[in-house]
Amino acid sequence: MDRFFKLKQNGTNVRTEVMAGITTFMAMAYILTVNPNTLTAFGQIEMGWYSVFLATALSAAIFTIAMGLFINFPVALAPGMGLNAYFASVVLSSAATDKPFTWEMGLTAVFISGLIFILLTLTKVRQMLLDAIPDSLKHAITVGIGLFITIIGLKNSGLMSIGVEAGQDIPANTFTSMLSYETVISLGSFQDTTVQLTLIGLVLIGILMVLNVRGAILFGILGTTVVAMLMGAVDFNSVSASEAKWIPDFSQINFMSFDWDGVLHTGIISVVATFTFVELFDTFGTLVGTANRAGIMKDPVEGKKRVGKAMLVDAVAVTGGAMLGTSTTTAYVESAAGVAEGGRTGLTAVTTGVCFLLALFLAPIAALIPGSATAAALIIVGVLMIQSIKEIDFQDMVVAIPAFLTIVMMPFSYNIANGISMGIIFYVILATVANLRGGKNSKYEVHWLMWVLFVLVILRYVFVGGH
Repeated sequence: MDRFFKLKQNGTNVRTEVMAGITTFMAMAYILTVNPNTLTAFGQIEMGWYSVFLATALSAAIFTIAMGLFINFPVALAPGMGLNAYFASVVLSSAATDKPFTWEMGLTAVFISGLIFILLTLTKVRQMLLDAIPDSLKHAITVGIGLFITIIGLKNSGLMSIGVEAGQDIPANTFTSMLSYETVISLGSFQDTTVQLTLIGLVLIGILMVLNVRGAILFGILGTTVVAMLMGAVDFNSVSASEAKWIPDFSQINFMSFDWDGVLHTGIISVVATFTFVELFDTFGTLVGTANRAGIMKDPVEGKKRVGKAMLVDAVAVTGGAMLGTSTTTAYVESAAGVAEGGRTGLTAVTTGVCFLLALFLAPIAALIPGSATAAALIIVGVLMIQSIKEIDFQDMVVAIPAFLTIVMMPFSYNIANGISMGIIFYVILATVANLRGGKNSKYEVHWLMWVLFVLVILRYVFVGGH
């Protein structure tokens, strides 16, 4: 084992690596309950809670173990937050239209984006794209997704109500007329049990995080579930309703549930582009950040090679996760928790993957967790993601305006793609103007690939629209 994982060479040992792997699992195990609730939109999308649970645990286990065995990298993978919410929002928002975007189409879009990732990684175009996008937009995308996830958590918990009074429509372009209608976004009722439990969950997770407890989100979810049981707010019949079993029933998996006819759907190109674009930045930041913390980048040449190989595993995980029936499977930033505990090699990842395999036998317990507990987790995840805002220079308008539009358009238009698109359009325009004014002394680089993306985004709005 020492020879295979090069433990001594990396200044670690089996005990340290195993404990680091368990720590990583505890930090990200919340996805086992959050992802099924998010992808099924708490029962509104008929993917099957248990089916998504199995896909979540299996994809996390298989590709995390692969990362450890083949790359010797202390990074875990699982269905990513943000893109799972985007997946659900696209399906729900189109449900009542003439051309609904089904969850099968969603899985097809994820699968296609994975194939694109494999191609981009093998040809090294992926690394080129990462160099082309300015850091400010990368950080803004992370922040915007964080707010997007937060709004979903607030809405699902009942803490925030979105909409107008039933049966009424607000006339377009008339701000004053809005004053006579119910507030578009309003605070929920604190007499609602779901709202109360969500607040309890927020307090529990917040306290645990302040005390630096590893797995604070997971323990907060479990603590909220116990409180919900004491309040009589847990439906024990939900276990049988979800068909959750102590012994995994793999026949329930939505394996290869693709809709290839849906490739002709007018909105699928936009969805594929969004999955690809967001995953592009999310994975790069996670892998490089974790590699830096683990000391892997001390040798820049070798470090980049290992990160490049890790990107290939990540790309394969996207397609593999879609085949199992879940949204984009990606490298998890929570892997940093294991690295902080001393994890330096792939043994950390293998340990985390084994923990996810064992979790397959805990589905009935996960099925008892109320939506309010996972809603609180979504809100806290938003807190973690918004921390990237400190990396954006809001004193520089060339940077600030595109970053701001990227951030606000995601939650306010309820669409991640709109935020990314606005950021690209305004950065290219403003940076180009600044370059013309500053001449050779201008500090704003507009990579030729940014112009390609600029044209593609414009064409998207002209021919596809904003949804």
